Amino acid sequence: MKHLWMAVGMSALILGGSGCAAFRANVSEVNVEQGDHMRAQFDFRDLRQISSEVVDQMLASGFLNKGGDTPTFAIKGLENRTSDYLDTKAITDTMRTKLIQSGKVQFVNVERRADLASEQGYQAANATPGTGAEIGQQAAAQFMLTGSIVEMKQSSPRQVRVSKTKQRYYQLTMEVTDLKSGLIAWTTQSEFARAERQPLIGW
Repeated sequence: MKHLWMAVGMSALILGGSGCAAFRANVSEVNVEQGDHMRAQFDFRDLRQISSEVVDQMLASGFLNKGGDTPTFAIKGLENRTSDYLDTKAITDTMRTKLIQSGKVQFVNVERRADLASEQGYQAANATPGTGAEIGQQAAAQFMLTGSIVEMKQSSPRQVRVSKTKQRYYQLTMEVTDLKSGLIAWTTQSEFARAERQPLIGW
């Protein structure tokens, strides 16, 4: 008991001497290119990593280096098959941005089709003849980009221990489908696993 009270007293002395700095709010910049993962769950660094890996593999593949016209893609979404909420659109948005910036791929704006149709209808009825966008002249996608992300997890069994370990494995699969033939023209996978150890007693 004596040692316990000594430990409590030392903690109070440290907190008092530091002006309770541990309890003050603090904000600092985070370098998105560096830093450690705080938890085993999917985070923004994972989003950047797997998106870049997929784009790099696609750009280096023979699929995009056959010559000819720039292929036109449509993104039809990424299926989340994990137990957590993931902003899968952020993943495909990052891929699309990097691919467009490469100059080797172009995308139709699937998400804005209703807005495009509305604007074209307005122009057809109200714009000066010859200046409006003609209806029926939009580019057609040749390929469809889709994918899924899955998760597997496990934790240390029930036993006498001072900490608990959790492991999570994520695998992202992306595929390009030829809209004319229905055949998968290209596919790739990106994966990673991470372990997290937490003390059973803490705050």
